[in-house]
Amino acid sequence: MPTHGSLSKAGKVRGQTPKVEGKPRRHLIPRIRSRRNYEKRIVLQRKAGQNWKSFRR
Repeated sequence: MPTHGSLSKAGKVRGQTPKVEGKPRRHLIPRIRSRRNYEKRIVLQRKAGQNWKSFRR
């Protein structure tokens, strides 16, 4: 069964690419995120979606 290309060239581009360190992920801790969602939905009575300003008055 023939192969596509020679195995001596495998991984050539990845080996030449310089290593770049990943950025630290920026996200809220789940407990804090849940608290913010509670404040938005229950305390401020905001609607879901982009037109959140149309809440009950």
